[in-house]
Order: sequence, then C-alpha cells, then structure tokens
Amino acid sequence: MTDRDEPEVIGRRVQQLRAARGLTQKQLAEPAYTPAYISTLEAGRVRASDEALRHIAERLGVAYEELATGRPARLATDLRLRLTEAQRTLAGGEAEQAAELYAALLAEAERHDLVDVQAAAQLGLGESALDTGELTDARRHFERAEKTLADAPLPARVPALRGRAVSHYLAGELRYAVYLLESTLDELNRGGLHDPDALLLLYASIIGPYMDMGAHARAAQAAELALALAPQSGDPALVARMHRSVARTLLAEGRIAEADASLAKASELYRTLQIRTELANCHWMRGYVCAQNGELERAEAELRQALEMLTAKRAALYSSQVAVELADVLHRRGKSEQAAALLHDTLNDLNSERGALHSAAAHRLLGIIAEDARDTETAEEHYVRALSLLERAGAAGDLADLCRLLGDLLRRTGRVEAALDAYRTGLGHRTAPGTTTLGPAPAQPPL
Repeated sequence: MTDRDEPEVIGRRVQQLRAARGLTQKQLAEPAYTPAYISTLEAGRVRASDEALRHIAERLGVAYEELATGRPARLATDLRLRLTEAQRTLAGGEAEQAAELYAALLAEAERHDLVDVQAAAQLGLGESALDTGELTDARRHFERAEKTLADAPLPARVPALRGRAVSHYLAGELRYAVYLLESTLDELNRGGLHDPDALLLLYASIIGPYMDMGAHARAAQAAELALALAPQSGDPALVARMHRSVARTLLAEGRIAEADASLAKASELYRTLQIRTELANCHWMRGYVCAQNGELERAEAELRQALEMLTAKRAALYSSQVAVELADVLHRRGKSEQAAALLHDTLNDLNSERGALHSAAAHRLLGIIAEDARDTETAEEHYVRALSLLERAGAAGDLADLCRLLGDLLRRTGRVEAALDAYRTGLGHRTAPGTTTLGPAPAQPPL
C-alpha cells in the first residue's frame, strides 16, 4: 500500500476534485451516502470502501483507479506501451535512442510509484549502457534494478544480476563475474526454481567468462545447457509485434485491461528476443570447440554466425571477442590477410579501459601473424602492447603465454638477456594463483 492509498490522501483528493467541479458534499453523497459521511471521508477519519470510492468516482467523473491512487486511469497501460517501444528499439540495436526512452519512462514511473515499470526501465538503461560500452553506468543501473526488485522472487531478479555480472566481466573482473553467475545458477537449481528464460540467460552469459578463464569444460557444458533450454523460448519477434498492434487496437476501443495483458506478453517476448541474441555465445563456443578439434571450416562458419548475430545488435564488446577467435581460425586456414584486417577493425572499437582483454588478444594474434611474415619488429610491438594491457587486467594465465612468445622472439633475434627477463616474468605469473581455479560447479537443471 502506498501513501496515495492512505485515508488522509484520498480525502484530500476527493475534496479537491469536488471543489473543482462545484459540487456540495450532499450532491456528491446522493443517493447512497450522507453528507456527514463525505465530510468524515474528506477529513481522512474513515477508510472508504471500494464500493464507496466507485460511487464517488462516478459522481466526480473520474476513474476509480485515479481516485484511489492519484494515477491517471490509463497511465500504467500507456507506460507499458512505451516500455515495449523502448524494448523494440533496443532489440533493433538503437541503444542510445532506447536509453532516452527508458530514462523518460523511469522518471514518470518514479513519480507515480510504479515499481514494476521502474525496474524494467532501470534494466533497459543497463542493457543500453552495456551495448554502448558505458560499463560503470550499466553497473549502476543494474544495481538500482536489483534494489527495486529486492522483494521479488529470484527468477525476476535474474536479468539484473546477470547484467551486473556482465558489466564486471566486460571490465575484466572475470572471477567476480563467474561468482555472481554461478551462485545465482546454484540458488535457482537447488531451490527448484527452474525458470527456462532465467536459466538460459545465465548459462549463455557465463560462457564468455569461462572461456577467458580457461575453464573450457565448464563453458562447453554451459553452452549445451543453454542450447537445450533455447527451444522453450520460441521465436518472439513476430509474436511481440502482433501483441503490440493488438494492444493499440484494444486501447482505441477502451479495453484497457485486455490491452495491458497483450502488452505484458509483448514485453516478455522482447526480453526473450534479447536473450536469443545471447545464443551467439553458444555458436561462438561451438566454433571454439571445432577449432580445437581441427575442424577449421566448421569453426569458421560457427564463429561467423556468432559475429553476425552480435554485430546486428551493435554489441561491440561482445563481438570483439568472437572476432579475435574468428581471426585465429582464418589465420590457421591460411587467410592471414583477412585475419589481420579483421583484427585491426576490432581494435578500432576498443581501448585500454573498455575491452582490455580483447585488445590484448588481438595484438597477440597480430604479433603471431607478423612473426609468420618474418616482420619481427612489428611482432615485438604487438606483443609489448598486449603485455601492457594484460598486466593492467591481471590476466595471469594469458600473461605467462605472452611472455613465452615474446621471449622466443627475443631469443631468435639474439637478445638473450631480454629473452630471459621475459621468461622469468612469465614464470612469475605462471606460479601465481591460477585464474582458472574455480570452486564446485553449480547444480544443473533437470532437463
């Protein structure tokens, strides 16, 4: 119950509306109630029944909901219609435009204490910020959404939890991202909360962090579980568009409750549509596995499909990781020029604060390509850049591998002391606590 439902607030609202319409207490009361009852109600000394409020609302010419809560009758439905429009805009890749729509929605939802719309708008702002690479803003929006949904069941809080984990992951905080996702999966599955969309969202999101940490077996398992859950989400785009069109027709006919129900379905479908873009991670995982097994042609096809899905959503930080994997496969297939061009394009979208791990991976592979072309000077430049990026990110396993590559190059060019320094640095990182040391795997759903 909000403060708008308190007798004093409703009483003041009745008095203000009655005065604005030039009615006396007797005229408002007739024929079912007495002027004394209206006087007591306006003074806030009695909690009016629903029946009494409906009578008074009819006499005042306002909707029952507006009288009882202070909100315009169609406000919630109108906001839901705008919410589906923002979701459609974000699903179409227009993140900045979607953020403007979500921000306006949030302000109005806060003004009218519509908690569910507040949470949806905060989530939308977080997703928009992820797409544009504003990771600090994204994390703040997701934290606010979690706080707004604090009393909701865990499946309802999963999108906010997942968003916060992804913002940490993209900032290079791999272990914490995995902790958030695994602990949520464990709580869902052990608690019997087998919500397909929530589980699909979590499993698809954890693949990237697992891969970067070298936990390939867990990544493969997460991909299989996500793909098993995916058919339960269906193909939402066309159905969502239908529900929005139906809702507009129902609104025009004054059938607000039915329109609201239709918009609720559309909103859920747009959320599912965003989940399906996460399935690009599964194609990426398949591509990686194929590459490891030497099935390079199939690996290229899977990775290209993943990259196409992510690029369509303009998800630069996600697609850069797949682009590096694809470039590696292209290089191994003898298409080094294509690989180098793809890597340079990827580096244009990244910087040391945004996507440091992916930038380092791109420089590492460009160094290998340069070495193959016997351009040792360029190779060394790329290795040194990658080393600097990885040191800032604290990626110990990748640092050790890169130090080995750099040491081998320095040794081949006769700089033995510098090579030894590189090897020692690599050994120091190799003996540090491993980044792939994870606890027990989370419980699995009963598929």
